[in-house]
Amino acid sequence: MTALEFSFDQLLTDDAYQEPLIAGGVRCHGGYIDGEYVSPRGAVRRPAIVAWRERLAVGGAPLIYVPDKYVPPNYPNYPQAKFLLQEGVIEPVTRALTIISIVEGFGARIREVQVPNLGAEVKEDVAGTALAHLAGGLFEAHARDEAGHRDQGGHKQMWEAARDMGLSKPHVPGDVLLRLMTGTVRGERQRQFPALSERMESMITMMANVLIVETFAEDTFAWAKRLLGDPEVCADAERAAHVIDCVARDEKPHVDYLSVALSELRARTLVGEGGREFAGSEVVDAIFRNQLRGMATQRPRQSRERLQQEIHQCIDDAARASAIARRFESLDSGWTFPHRDDEELDVLLTAA
Repeated sequence: MTALEFSFDQLLTDDAYQEPLIAGGVRCHGGYIDGEYVSPRGAVRRPAIVAWRERLAVGGAPLIYVPDKYVPPNYPNYPQAKFLLQEGVIEPVTRALTIISIVEGFGARIREVQVPNLGAEVKEDVAGTALAHLAGGLFEAHARDEAGHRDQGGHKQMWEAARDMGLSKPHVPGDVLLRLMTGTVRGERQRQFPALSERMESMITMMANVLIVETFAEDTFAWAKRLLGDPEVCADAERAAHVIDCVARDEKPHVDYLSVALSELRARTLVGEGGREFAGSEVVDAIFRNQLRGMATQRPRQSRERLQQEIHQCIDDAARASAIARRFESLDSGWTFPHRDDEELDVLLTAA
């Protein structure tokens, strides 16, 4: 593909599926071609992202990404989750899977991101870039992938189906969403670059957050496929694991377009109040590092605290709850964020 400009409708075009994906009785997006699952809205989007990335490489710009050493393992990990299921303590695992489905649904909010006036706030031309197509189909395709669209389920529904197939339609506590929201600490966001427009800084922050979450999710997919695909503790293991694998395939274009667009912005000059100029690398790197450090340290801690409480709350026998909690904690991987005091996180390590 040599074209670099695409319409909104083109970027949402599906491949010609021979068979739909049905998960838990729900018609979901994507489908099968020659027996192989193919992700939705990729007929043009996939090669377009490749073309934008190749253009970035020709210019010699690095591609921003999160190194594996900064990716915290899913909590609970596989041994911990399997142990709980073997002990008949299903609710914490049900909650964990349900939270993932809820967060996937929240992913649709990316369509609400207000793209700044790139022509006025980026010094160089952005024609023929992923950056120029964010509001022209990329954000909308991402939103539909996560929450579904019209009569087709998305990742939210696919995670729910995998949970129900693997855990035999477990009881889902009615307070999962409430606990998720009340357990999230939300303070007023401090602007790092107040001389830039709020739209520009907010867009970069949102894109960095989503890219980090999507990268962290790769470990979550591996965890879920292994756990829900384990016939020793799960019912329809093969089918449940397959649905999670489909979600994992769908997430690749999200990571790809976000990394390309942020890298394109990083290679340019941003224009703020009074014509003040900022190197894109200065802005993107600072925001990305700040978001990465916060998410990689706070989320594992919050997950640990939540799981410990849930184990005690769902077991009436205090002595048994304490024994299970101790065994559960002994299976912790003990992962900690590397370079805790290092402000220069090496997040830009690969060529486009």
